[in-house]
Amino acid sequence: MANLIVRNIDEEVVLALKSRAGNLGMSAEALHRQLLKSALVKPVRKSFSEALKSIPSVGLDSDFERIQTSENSNVFS
Repeated sequence: MANLIVRNIDEEVVLALKSRAGNLGMSAEALHRQLLKSALVKPVRKSFSEALKSIPSVGLDSDFERIQTSENSNVFS
């Protein structure tokens, strides 16, 4: 892991970082790492087929069969 030194940070920013870190129960350094990562490192995007494969199975097609109740309306069973 590399080290990063950031100089000349406004006191207001430092106080906000320390305050937020304290509210979250973490150190300012840990929150700083988390903020940098979330701002700069993009998550790996799934392909369309991977996204489709990740959809959970919620039942059989017959579970969602349409039942005709009148001439113009459909109700799902």
